[in-house]
Amino acid sequence: MIDKLVSEADKELTKYFEKIDNIAFINSEKVLKAFQDNMVSESDFGGTTGYGYDDIGREKIEKIYAQVFKAEAALVRNQFISGTHAITTALFGILRPGDTMLSITGKPYDTLDSIIGFNDNPSSLKAFNIKYEQIDLINNDFDYDKIKTRVQLGNIKLITIQRSKGYELRESISIEKVEKVIKLIKEIDSNICIMVDNCYCEFVSSKEPTEVGADICVGSLIKNLGAGIASNGAYIVGKEKYITLCGERLNMPGEGMAVGPSLGANKSFLLGLYLAPMVVANALKTGVFASYMMEKLGVMVSPKYNEERVDIVTMITFNDKDKLIKFVEGIQKGSAIDAFASPIPTDMPGYDRQIIMASGSFTQGSSIELSCDGPIEKPYVAFLQGGLTYDYGKLGVITAIKHLQNEK
Repeated sequence: MIDKLVSEADKELTKYFEKIDNIAFINSEKVLKAFQDNMVSESDFGGTTGYGYDDIGREKIEKIYAQVFKAEAALVRNQFISGTHAITTALFGILRPGDTMLSITGKPYDTLDSIIGFNDNPSSLKAFNIKYEQIDLINNDFDYDKIKTRVQLGNIKLITIQRSKGYELRESISIEKVEKVIKLIKEIDSNICIMVDNCYCEFVSSKEPTEVGADICVGSLIKNLGAGIASNGAYIVGKEKYITLCGERLNMPGEGMAVGPSLGANKSFLLGLYLAPMVVANALKTGVFASYMMEKLGVMVSPKYNEERVDIVTMITFNDKDKLIKFVEGIQKGSAIDAFASPIPTDMPGYDRQIIMASGSFTQGSSIELSCDGPIEKPYVAFLQGGLTYDYGKLGVITAIKHLQNEK
């Protein structure tokens, strides 16, 4: 039965893959031009140690990122541990005691709980008297009326938008919706800093948030833009005044972006970005294939195989704890690394609930490689993402489905 479905999928999905390939071509052209305009040379692959002064390759990488995102400046560093670390750096870099930040996509991802101060962490923004407010989404879109009313009241320093869903059971936010809400906010108060968490969304569309009015945009390099090549790191792009503050927060006041050794990461950062449009396309195709297969098997998915995607994440709702665990086990079984291992639900740093996670990846926690995870709570949803190549992604999904159905 599974093999027959795969054959049907191969025929049905071609037209949807063409659109993905078209977007990949647009983004490839954008990346290639940035490399050429900034005259990337083999000598830029070499890195620095110690203080990291005069790292020409690092400086070119940041100019390339700024050009690709059509931003004034960029901070792209291997000193960032994760996307969450880059978001934290931006928030602490821009906000000051007494300031108010407003989330207009509801509660942010779990790993920001301690950063914002939901759990009264003594190192949080709350501990520095930085206030937090939020406005929830309505029907998978912004609550434009509430946002307008709150912005008109004033006293907001920064508004944050999380495009991808995290573990929330909602749709991710399209670039068109981001553009619409930014226009609304800026017409009322152009001084508010609008920050977009762009994790999982880069190169899925032909535009990025800084191209539609965002002041700063943040993401991880072990997701889309690292393409499975970068072994760590993250980026912040946007207006120069904010990037300067972020650099001084990451490093130190007075030296900021002028320091930070690349330690041999320049080549992997450049090669990762170069391959990213293609790799993101492969991850999207893997997600479309997974949606098609699971829909045909009667399992609820979001987005559906024929719906527009704005990130590389596919939600698969099992409504059954054992089925969730078995599917995640199957993704691990279909991976290249640690395929012999069985993931089990466990406590993880940054989460207040047990998580099960399959990540048979070359880089620990690399979400652009085929991975699948989810919280052990109703309705027992698996969040599937990644696939460096479509063939490997497809094989992983087939393995997971057969494991779920006890087929060989």
